[in-house]
Amino acid sequence: MSTPSFFHEDRLFPADTGVRGIARELYASVRDLPIISPHGHTDPRWFSGDEAFESPTALLLAPDHYVFRMLYSQGIRLADLAIPDRDGVPATDPRAAWRLFAENFHLFRGTPSSLWLGHVLIEVFGIQDRLDASTADAVYDAIDAALKTPDFRPRALFDRFNIEVLATTESPVDTLEHHHAIAGSNWGGKVVTAYRPDCVIDADHEDFFASLEAFGDVTGEDVFRWDGYLAAHRQRRVDFMAAGATSTDHGHPTARTADLDPGEARALFDRLVSRQGREGDAELFRAQMLTEMAAMSLEDGLVMQLHPGSFRNHNGPLFNSHGRDKGADIPVGTEYVEALRPLLNRFGNEPDFGLIAFTLDETAYARELAPLAGHYPAMKLGPAWWFHDSPEGMMRFREQTTETAGFYNTVGFNDDTRAFLSIPARHDVARRVDCAFLARLVAEHRLALDEAHETARDLAYHLAKRAYKLEASS
Repeated sequence: MSTPSFFHEDRLFPADTGVRGIARELYASVRDLPIISPHGHTDPRWFSGDEAFESPTALLLAPDHYVFRMLYSQGIRLADLAIPDRDGVPATDPRAAWRLFAENFHLFRGTPSSLWLGHVLIEVFGIQDRLDASTADAVYDAIDAALKTPDFRPRALFDRFNIEVLATTESPVDTLEHHHAIAGSNWGGKVVTAYRPDCVIDADHEDFFASLEAFGDVTGEDVFRWDGYLAAHRQRRVDFMAAGATSTDHGHPTARTADLDPGEARALFDRLVSRQGREGDAELFRAQMLTEMAAMSLEDGLVMQLHPGSFRNHNGPLFNSHGRDKGADIPVGTEYVEALRPLLNRFGNEPDFGLIAFTLDETAYARELAPLAGHYPAMKLGPAWWFHDSPEGMMRFREQTTETAGFYNTVGFNDDTRAFLSIPARHDVARRVDCAFLARLVAEHRLALDEAHETARDLAYHLAKRAYKLEASS
């Protein structure tokens, strides 16, 4: 079989031949730039242990909720895809799961997953045959054989992908042992962490109280007192910075922030930790803690990321059987103007504070987020995120935000993935789409070609490095 037609060298470039030529020229200047991956969810133990990946299924299917949610939507059980349940029971034979995946690969036609997986199969493993039922075993065997060789160990792939910096995301109760092991090794790859304190901030989280106990154990602070709780956060932020962190991350249901006086904040905290919270207290506490985290960021310099607007674990029975992050998180409408005002009124004008805001609600791009980022010095826009991490989503992002926020109030691209091998594929898609957008501006005489070249390099590399304060650390 020949290489899949969707993997044409001009994929995602404009259909107009003249504009396509400009896009091709711009892309040629950025395609080989190093990858800055400042936010993601890959497993740091891959790089500390540098052990061979277990199987094609464990590497490409099981960790990727983009993939298995589509299969699940067609009635395929997660158990048949080798996705463990809460008990960790081995679901099925990895090869059988792969065959089922291959038989249903047509479901991904037109989706970004098809682009990413195609890139992985062709560029990473050199597989030219299209994945389907007839090629399932041959493709599985080729990937499995490759994974047993030194060239396909995590560190070798990291170097091959030309990743300059990769950030993972850990909770405040994580020991960070794998990051310390990486730093203490003789490998030169830069893998840093990011501080994600949701489990000890979200009182609606099923593990909130257990996480608080662990938070106290790891810090030695009395985290059931307000002062001790805040001190524990400060301590852990220092620990995370020692492991390379330059950012925090907050995955809240809404973008709401609050600026309570100290007595009100203490009383709110006391109600929650004594299990006497009132209706709305959990949301108000999350809102207050965003402002507390912003104050700490002004002190210690960590860049603050806000990822709101997902209804987590919408599928209750699936959550009960398999836990979080199983493809059942659904976008909801999200308001930013009033929600962010308390935080921005305190810190939005601070030159030493950085807030990167994301959204799953595209209706907010032009109406709210671009005007906010186009005004407040502290605020930048994160790229098209999650469900909108697609060619169309990236193009909509540029079209709706550039007129108000420009390019330089955005932060380039981050891949936000658990699927390690998809990182170069995702960055390649982002670079192609940005070059396509810039090429149109050049063709319409809205941008000079030399300006487009400079902007393309900034979007692909420099903006992320600058926004996440990675310039000095790399």
